[in-house]
Amino acid sequence: DKVLLFNSRLKLFPGNLKSRWSGHFTITEVRPYGAVVLEENGRKFTVNGQRLKTYFTDAKPEEGTNLPLSDPDLA
Repeated sequence: DKVLLFNSRLKLFPGNLKSRWSGHFTITEVRPYGAVVLEENGRKFTVNGQRLKTYFTDAKPEEGTNLPLSDPDLA
């Protein structure tokens, strides 16, 4: 799976639109107690699984598809 990694050390943003989520990494191993081994460009490192979220690569809407921005039932 591909995932994004949360950078908690990024306190001061050099730009207003800089994201705290970085890269798209590949999960190579899931270890006990929530540890996950990630790989990027041949480099492997271990992080806490709570700092990850799924990176959706194939979630592209078809051309001409309407995507509602809000739920009309909540308005």
